[in-house]
Amino acid sequence: MGIRSVLSKPFAAYIARETKKWTGSAGLFQDKILKEIVTKARDTQFGRDHGFEGIQHYDDFKKQVPIRDYEGLSPYVKKILAGESDVLWPGKPAYFAKTSGTTSGTKYIPITKDSIPNHINSARNALLSYVHETGNGRFLDGKLIFLSGAPTLDQKAGINTGRLSGIVNHHVPGYLRTNQMPTYETNCMEDWEKKVDQIVEETYDQDMTLISGIPPWVQMYFDRLKAKTGKPIKDIFPNFEMFVYGGVNFEPYRAKLFETIGKEIPSIETYPASEGFIAYQDSQTEPGLLLLANSGIFFEFIPADEYFNENPTRLKIDQVELGVNYALILNSNAGLWGYSIGDTVKFISKNPYRLLVTGRIKHFISAFGEHVIGEEVEQAMKATCALFPEVELVEFSVAPNVAPKEGLPLHEWYVEFATPPKDQLGFQKELDLQLRKRNTYYDDLISGSILRPLEVIDLKQNAFIEYMRSIGKLGGQNKVPRLSNDRNIAEAMQQFKA
Repeated sequence: MGIRSVLSKPFAAYIARETKKWTGSAGLFQDKILKEIVTKARDTQFGRDHGFEGIQHYDDFKKQVPIRDYEGLSPYVKKILAGESDVLWPGKPAYFAKTSGTTSGTKYIPITKDSIPNHINSARNALLSYVHETGNGRFLDGKLIFLSGAPTLDQKAGINTGRLSGIVNHHVPGYLRTNQMPTYETNCMEDWEKKVDQIVEETYDQDMTLISGIPPWVQMYFDRLKAKTGKPIKDIFPNFEMFVYGGVNFEPYRAKLFETIGKEIPSIETYPASEGFIAYQDSQTEPGLLLLANSGIFFEFIPADEYFNENPTRLKIDQVELGVNYALILNSNAGLWGYSIGDTVKFISKNPYRLLVTGRIKHFISAFGEHVIGEEVEQAMKATCALFPEVELVEFSVAPNVAPKEGLPLHEWYVEFATPPKDQLGFQKELDLQLRKRNTYYDDLISGSILRPLEVIDLKQNAFIEYMRSIGKLGGQNKVPRLSNDRNIAEAMQQFKA
C-alpha cells in the first residue's frame, strides 16, 4: 500500500464527519449560504439593481431576484467583459469558463476565487467518500487520467478563460499531479482524435488505476487501446479499479464499457458543471447523488411542469418532495443569481438529500403534448436492452417526425449498436411498450391513433462520432442530446443510416 492511500484514510474519515454535519441539517446550511452570498454581493451592480440590502429571508429574495438563463444574465457578463468590477460578485472573476450556448453563442460563466473550492474540493471529496466507505484507496497510488478538454487558457478582459476541465486542471493538487496522465503537452492538443491516439501511446504501458471522463469518449480511448494491444483493458491495466464519470447517464454505456474492460469495476458518478459542482455519488450501496448543500451554492427548485409559467413555484431544499421532476436553479458565490442551469433533477431521498439527473428542461419531445423527457427514453432503452441481452448499445438520439411521407406521425429513434438485436422488429415493439409504460400521454396518443409506434433507425458504426466531428464537437466534455423537439439532429443523421 502506497503513501497516498495510507494518508487518504484519516483525511477521508475527517471529510466524512464534516459531511455528516451538514447533510443532517441541509436546510439550515442552505439558509446560511443564502444570507452569506446576498450580504457579500450587496454592493455589487447586481445587488444594487435587485435590492439586496432589503433581503432578509428567502421570500424577500424570490420577490427581488427573477429566474433567468444565460441570455438573461448576459448584460451583466458583458459589463465584466468590458472591464468593469463588482458586477455580479465583488471584484472580478478569477476565470471565465467558456461553453457553447444554443442561442447566445459562446457563454462565459464566471468562476470566482470564492467559488473555486466548490469545483476542486467537491471532486476530491467524491473520491474520499469512496475511500471512507470501502476502505480502499489503492487507486490513488497508481497513474490517474482525466480525459478532458485542453487546459490552455486565453484572456478576456484580463481574465483567464477556457473550458472548465482546463481550468480545473490547473488546480489538481500537487500530491496527485505527479501521478497524472497524459503529459501537459498532450493534454493541450485540440484535435481530439490525434489527442486520443497520443494518450494511448503515453499510457498503454503505464500502471493506470483511475480513469475519469464522459463515458462515450472513454469508450473511444478503450477501443484504441484494444486496437493497439489486442488485449482487454483489464489486461492492459491490471490495477485499474476506479472509473469516475459525469455529464451523461452511464446506464446506456455500462454494458459495452465493462465488456471492453473485461470485468466490472467500481465507479463514482459526479455532477459537475461550469456553473458549479452540484452533487456526487457518496455511496456504493445507496442510489442517487448527494446534493452539495454546503459548498457556496444556494439551490432553488421549480416543478418542471411549471417552468415555462409566468410565475412558477420556487422552492428551497427543505420544501422539495420525492419523485417530482424539478428544474434546477443556482445562486452562488460565483455571482450567479436565479440562474437556470437547464437541467432537471428528481429527489429520491431527503435524509440525506440525494437526487437523480433526469434530463434537460429544453430537451424533450412534445410535438403533440406528450412531453417525453430524457429520463423516460433512457429508462425505456435500458429496460429493453435488458430483455435483449445480445444488444450492445453505443449511442442514440430521439426526434419527432410530425409529417412523414406515409402514415401517422411518430417518434424516430436514431440508434447506433455495437451489436444489434437479433430481432429488430421485436426490439422496436418492446421499446415502444417500455416508453408507453413510462409516459401516459404518449400511451394515450398511441392508443388514440394520433401517433403510430416509434421506429428504430439503425445507424452505421461510428455514426455519432462522425456527427460530432461534423459539427466540431468531437471529444472532451461534449455530449449528444438524447432527445430534441426539432429535426436538426435527425436530419443530420440521415447520412449515417446503416
